Amino acid sequence: LPTSPGDKGENGDRNSPTVLNAALHASQFWDGRAKDVEEQAGMPILNPVEMAMPSEAFVVNRLQDIPEYQELFADAFPDDSSPISYDNLKKAIGAFERELLTPSRFDDYLAGNKNALTLQEKKGLSSFISVGCTTCHAGNVLGGIQIQKFGVHDDYWNHIESAEIDEGRYAVTQKDYDKYFFKVPSLRNVTLTAPYYHNGSEKSLEKVVTTMAKIQLEIDLTSSEIENIMAFLQALEGDIPEKYKQDPFASTGSGS
Repeated sequence: LPTSPGDKGENGDRNSPTVLNAALHASQFWDGRAKDVEEQAGMPILNPVEMAMPSEAFVVNRLQDIPEYQELFADAFPDDSSPISYDNLKKAIGAFERELLTPSRFDDYLAGNKNALTLQEKKGLSSFISVGCTTCHAGNVLGGIQIQKFGVHDDYWNHIESAEIDEGRYAVTQKDYDKYFFKVPSLRNVTLTAPYYHNGSEKSLEKVVTTMAKIQLEIDLTSSEIENIMAFLQALEGDIPEKYKQDPFASTGSGS
């Protein structure tokens, strides 16, 4: 879906980014308003459109009424006199998200295995670097570490389906220089996380590659460059450790 339905079925304003590898980002949300996954974890719970909990105290009281959570929080935070707290809730969710990392063949290539990428993928990596994609999509998750203007060489809404003009980080800072600035998304698993853009308006990754080159770099990619870059992006696919896909209480029959 372009955006996600919340507590009462109402959809949010922006596309929901994957939590995979999110802990490696320099900030969270499309506008970077949370500094890390722990701070981010506490926000959707209280958001009226998302989980719509009325207050932190309400959430804590609900958790305190569940014997299983009483035991688990006491074990996780043994030095706290009141282990069930909203802050500890955020720490617990953040601790889980910090394990949701997805190593890929690209990491094997960077580690020295020259055969980890195909020839076409290597050509795609070369184009990815030479045309300037790494200006923004840099770092260990190929993105996630900068907040950049969407539409450097032309207004972004002229190139994507946009019912409303989202002003990006400006909504947080009210600074004119932050208008249309968004966090650069990570490209890890990008082939698996459609739809794209902050509003989830585009399902075709190939079209996204073409459009981003045009309005961010003022470059018209050739068909072979697009094909090769698309091949390289497939080399960024990875999976989380199997144990983080399992219900931790399945063997004991408690919780879910």
